Amino acid sequence: MYLQEAMCTDLLLKWCKLLEYDFFRIYTQHLILYSPPSKENNNKTTRTLLPKFRKNIYTMEIIEFILRKIEKGEITRAEVISKYRIPKTTLYKWFQKYRSGNVPNNNH
Repeated sequence: MYLQEAMCTDLLLKWCKLLEYDFFRIYTQHLILYSPPSKENNNKTTRTLLPKFRKNIYTMEIIEFILRKIEKGEITRAEVISKYRIPKTTLYKWFQKYRSGNVPNNNH
């Protein structure tokens, strides 16, 4: 299985349960950071049967990754806002919450 190029999600779910590790998180983090920008449609709502992907769900790994890159000077706040489409207020709240000594315990 390790050498296979692809794996059925049902089988991957079984491995997640067996090893008590969320392998799907790798893919969801990728979707959150690199999904294509949404198209502006002049405030018109488009009806669709597909579920709407919520981009406002960020894991602690993503938050730490972004904050670390900014602190090391590898990327500016403006670049984060532009590249990852993270709202300025969200980024500001992250610095307030996670860089003031209030970092939640993340023992995963």
